[in-house]
Amino acid sequence: MLPTILDLSSLHAAYQSGLTPLDLVETVIARRTASNDPAIFITPTPDEHLRAAARDLMARAPEPNSLPLWGVPFAVKDNIDVAGLPTTAGCPAYAYHPGTDSTVVARLNAAGAIVIGKTNLDQFATGLNGTRSPHGAPRSVFDPDYISGGSSSGSAVAVASGLASFALGTDTAGSGRVPAAFNNLVGIKPTPGLLPNTGVVPACRSVDCVTIFAATVGDGVAIRKVAEGFDVADAFSRHARPISLPRTGLRIGVLERAEREFFGDAGVERLYDQAIESVKALGATIVPFDYGPFREAAALLYEGPWVAERLAAVEGFHVTNAADFDPVVRTIIEGAKGKTAVDAFNGRYKLEELRRETDAEWQKADILLLPTAPTTYTVAEMQADPIVLNGRLGRYTNFVNLLDCAAIAVPAGFDTESQLPAGMTLIAPAFADDALAPLADALHRAAASGMGVDRDRHIPGQSVAFVPSDDGFVPIVVVGAHLSGMPLNHQLTAPGGRLLKTCRTAQDYRLFALPGTVPPKPGLIREPGFKGPGLEVEVWLMPPDAFGRFVQNIPDPLGIGKVTLDDGSAVSGFLCEAHAVRGAEDITHLGGWRTYLRSQK
Repeated sequence: MLPTILDLSSLHAAYQSGLTPLDLVETVIARRTASNDPAIFITPTPDEHLRAAARDLMARAPEPNSLPLWGVPFAVKDNIDVAGLPTTAGCPAYAYHPGTDSTVVARLNAAGAIVIGKTNLDQFATGLNGTRSPHGAPRSVFDPDYISGGSSSGSAVAVASGLASFALGTDTAGSGRVPAAFNNLVGIKPTPGLLPNTGVVPACRSVDCVTIFAATVGDGVAIRKVAEGFDVADAFSRHARPISLPRTGLRIGVLERAEREFFGDAGVERLYDQAIESVKALGATIVPFDYGPFREAAALLYEGPWVAERLAAVEGFHVTNAADFDPVVRTIIEGAKGKTAVDAFNGRYKLEELRRETDAEWQKADILLLPTAPTTYTVAEMQADPIVLNGRLGRYTNFVNLLDCAAIAVPAGFDTESQLPAGMTLIAPAFADDALAPLADALHRAAASGMGVDRDRHIPGQSVAFVPSDDGFVPIVVVGAHLSGMPLNHQLTAPGGRLLKTCRTAQDYRLFALPGTVPPKPGLIREPGFKGPGLEVEVWLMPPDAFGRFVQNIPDPLGIGKVTLDDGSAVSGFLCEAHAVRGAEDITHLGGWRTYLRSQK
């Protein structure tokens, strides 16, 4: 029986227990048919096409562990190309039929994921509320009177209601984060350029980002890693240059009282204070910072010349089809007509001045913790005052892409009166995407708000542990009997070892079941050029003196060497001498030692 929310951990467990991708798509079809929100999709993938995709996947990759996203259903915002389905950007007259997938969709399909449909959006990705579409307004999964958030409205609702494991959105002003907040989801907003925009209808081409809605931070990061990578076809694509954040004395910037604005929503303000306390309890240092220059930068996105970039994206279509625009979207885009080249340069100069001011604030804090949105509104309220209320939603989001930041939005709990969710966003400089994940995961777990519509659900899997101080601890990768809950795990925990994270190795590793070992142990071998699924491992932190004693007691044929992980980092860990695996059972296809042990039962 599948849970309501199709997180990757639960879906993987179901596949290991005998579920097939064909079974999965039948579930998706049934749920899609039963959905009480008719505005989620613009173009659902036809039922028979879904079944055909499942059969094709099973034919080319019969084993669940053969591909990283094997049989994972996902939805795609309808400004991102999917071959075989029209791209409309929320405007029927604009529709075209792409012959190829966008780069991100092609990568996800190659990894085994299955597209279940194209989702609704604020037309031409212009809005943060989800009501600016001729296909209707998707609603909050918690109260149909309330907005879903936008512009990636249908994508968020598809995940939060259990129709998809994840969904692609786009984010220029906050469209990949605000809908996450309003639907109790994680929103991964990568560094601009980390995910290619090839095959994406632009809103503001210079700052657009493809984003991911997921049930958990771990899911979102895993999916991002499949989709990311330089694409020469995208002029704004960038090579990743990951940066780390301090492991000791991590400083979290929070709003000064004078910069707090919740538009009368005491519930969201209370949850912001609660999130600050959660971060403090995790061991971080809280530091107030001046949000003023960030707020001024945020205002430039709609009040400055960047609105002209929205017109540039659809200029030819606007000339011939102005009447086909949503009235509010048309008003916003036509606001660009009064902008001049002089305005554009002056806007750029102003942004660089503000960037210099924000640099001073970044000297105070390593990460900013902000409300994702200061409040929410009913659909009726939004439609009655669409521009002013929409502007309020972007108060804490609009600056992020202009100032070249990475961000992860996470659920923060529910207002006790309205019973609606709120979200918080962690923001850091460009390419801190991976470095943000542990704290984001810890903050989501501390909120105890579940995932999507299932607010009581326990977040599955091991925590991506946030360790504010490592005290000189030494990391070590374990792959077998030292894993959590395994017979030798006490050798790590007894001297004070701490679990840092659960992850996977790079693809060029094989795993073997070593015969005659007590307790049973695997052997990990690196084979350059081999392309496997990557193997599930844990990274533990050991006190330096305990690490030395631990290594001395490792029996032959095992030893310690550098293990390359799926994020490209190299960490000391267990490796096996090659002679010991001759004739041993190759269990690489199972993806890890735990899965192998379950298969033996």
